[in-house]
Amino acid sequence: MRRILKKKFVVPFLAAAILVGASSFSFKSDFFEIAKQIEIFTTLFKELNMNYVDETNPAELMDSAIKNMLDELDPYTRFLNEQDVEAFKINNSGEYSGIGALIRSYESKLLIVEPYKGYAADKAGLKAGDEIVKIGETKVSDFDDDAGELLKGANNTAVEVTFVRQGETRTATITREGVEVDAVPFYDMIDDKTGYIVLSRFNAKASSQTKSAMQDLKGRGAERLVLDLRGNPGGLLSEAINVTNLFVAKGELIVTTKSKVKKFNQEYRTRNQPEDLEIPLVVLVDGKSASASEIVSGSLQDLDRAVVMGARSFGKGLVQRPLKLTYGTQLKVTISRYYTPSGRCIQSLDYWNRDEGGNAVRNTNFKEFTTRNGRKVWDGGGVMPDVGINSLRTNSLIDALHANNIIFDFATNYYYDHSFDEVDGFTFSDADYAAFKKYVAEQNFTFQTKTEELLEQSINADDSLLGPDVQEKYKDLLLAVNRGKISALDSYRTEIQKSLEDEIITRYFYREGLYKHYLQKDDAILTAQGLLADAMKYKSLLN
Repeated sequence: MRRILKKKFVVPFLAAAILVGASSFSFKSDFFEIAKQIEIFTTLFKELNMNYVDETNPAELMDSAIKNMLDELDPYTRFLNEQDVEAFKINNSGEYSGIGALIRSYESKLLIVEPYKGYAADKAGLKAGDEIVKIGETKVSDFDDDAGELLKGANNTAVEVTFVRQGETRTATITREGVEVDAVPFYDMIDDKTGYIVLSRFNAKASSQTKSAMQDLKGRGAERLVLDLRGNPGGLLSEAINVTNLFVAKGELIVTTKSKVKKFNQEYRTRNQPEDLEIPLVVLVDGKSASASEIVSGSLQDLDRAVVMGARSFGKGLVQRPLKLTYGTQLKVTISRYYTPSGRCIQSLDYWNRDEGGNAVRNTNFKEFTTRNGRKVWDGGGVMPDVGINSLRTNSLIDALHANNIIFDFATNYYYDHSFDEVDGFTFSDADYAAFKKYVAEQNFTFQTKTEELLEQSINADDSLLGPDVQEKYKDLLLAVNRGKISALDSYRTEIQKSLEDEIITRYFYREGLYKHYLQKDDAILTAQGLLADAMKYKSLLN
């Protein structure tokens, strides 16, 4: 399929971005074309700003040009301004100064997604679902950049926020403080012989905190281990290798990267002595486990060192590197694809071949590979677990419920209408789920399946071969699909209810309470616990 360019006027600027790293690349015969396009763009930009009928903002024009150009590549190749560079460093280090909350930015507001227990936002009384509309004297709707940056600042400095909660406008003064984002936010014993570790991100603390958790759990009697990578979006490649190294011998090949640039073609091997080569291990993944999470789970699967359990992972097989530009800015650019020890690349979306709507095409042509013990594994669509867990599956309905904040907003309302003192006392009843279905209906929630899209295209097509009878049949089928979507709330209750329970429990008992709930009620953890207790079955899965 031929790639579709959305905004051709930004293409010349691609040359400018590429030229920044000219000393690192061999342009050969392309050099003249690159220099030509840079000159064209420079002339165009100068003449546009000098002669356009109204005043222009050169910085905004350039920002728009850069963003639209990079949108033509993949979502991971991004221009980082000075603030973005600082945020990138914070994300990798796991430390910053601010209010201590997970925040989602919208055009006119900031939404508190999760206040971290014991940190400034929590102590000031902010809750998940609060909508920040004003920071100090600055209205969020009037702020051009990410208003969330206004919440960061030096330790012990105060910031006043105005927010809306359940339709009521309130204010709070928050004293900023240092925030440490742990890579391992929780670990504990599932039973007297099974340890459980949550690894939520691959920042600079990932391998050291995982190692410390392992040592502590083994000291408490752990003879087998569950490593939970669900929801982990990835992070540092080096930390993914170091975490894997805890379970495999020194010198093992973990990742191979391949690029058109020779210096980015590398093999990454473990460099340290392992923590434990023998401890039985289950790794949990889901559709939000990406990048570094897939390196760990994929390599442990390929080396037959762990049983992977859960749902198919996200499928990000691309590696990025920040390249320094001028004035403190950077270009975070995709430099290579990575391959697990068996030779597979788990990249799911093809950003270089798009459909007629300009959307990346999902890889459906999977190739077969074998693990060290000869087990079959496949590339091209994330890491497929050895043992599937139905409650972790997702589909277009569940994705749409999350994307439209239906589950999040219902959990917000539920929190203010119900009371629980302990996580053990929490139950989500049939009546509660019926209330959720009613809430979905009241929100006029809609989403379009691929089947609906194709049917509507057929109905609207100007095709003389389709008579009125056929058109009516199409419409009847479309109505049937719509009815099927409504009944899908019941068909996928298990998966949807898990998302609801996770969101609600976190409101009452924070992330720590959710993980404690998992130890007693989570399908994946209980299945992993049972598998690890059955040594023969565990070994048979790996052989």
